[in-house]
Amino acid sequence: MSEINKRLFRSNSDRMLAGVCGGLGEYFGIDPTVIRVLTVLLTLVWPFTPLAYLILMFVVPEEPVNETIVEEVVTTTESETIE
Repeated sequence: MSEINKRLFRSNSDRMLAGVCGGLGEYFGIDPTVIRVLTVLLTLVWPFTPLAYLILMFVVPEEPVNETIVEEVVTTTESETIE
């Protein structure tokens, strides 16, 4: 993905709670587990971290579903039904 079109989304594929840490990991190009560990450690130091997570959960949009994958699944399912 080019740097110009790079947007922050909540991850659909790599999520534990709401996909915030997974989305941040994808955005910054780091393993989401690192983001999760940093979030837990930051919570110990700064108790407002869960509030920041909740705000991001409602402000950051979900990752859009890739229509080509959905169309492929529907096409495959329809062809299996016909046979």
